[in-house]
Amino acid sequence: MLKAKTLGLKLVFSLVFLFSAALLYASQYNMIKPEVLKNWLTSGKKVILVDIQPHEDFVKGHIKGAIETNAFPASKDEEKKRLDKVLPIIQKSNDPVVILCPRGKSGAKNSYDYLKSKGVPENRLYILEGGMAGWPYPELLEKGK
Repeated sequence: MLKAKTLGLKLVFSLVFLFSAALLYASQYNMIKPEVLKNWLTSGKKVILVDIQPHEDFVKGHIKGAIETNAFPASKDEEKKRLDKVLPIIQKSNDPVVILCPRGKSGAKNSYDYLKSKGVPENRLYILEGGMAGWPYPELLEKGK
């Protein structure tokens, strides 16, 4: 009986630790929900949209006003350097910067980290939760370049 209680406690503590670690990891990036971004855009709030989707995906659909960089997955130096074209735009303003990627995962995080390393304040950086695959507002999309 004592072994079962000890095993149960170890399991509970392990789960609490894993859950805490997952929360800590998830909180390392500022995420923005699609509905919040939609509200920003439709209210006229100035936002810099950095779209890292591959060219083919960008042409199929992107949020109006997004800057095409084709930096996805932003894991190699060559891909990260494609983000340099947005730096002057970012540096000339204090507007929030939202990174748009196919699914809002590693490519967006790589881009976030790169822009942060180039001096963009982290309190201005956001990643669209779910990326473009999770964007539920087709009326705010446009096709083509």
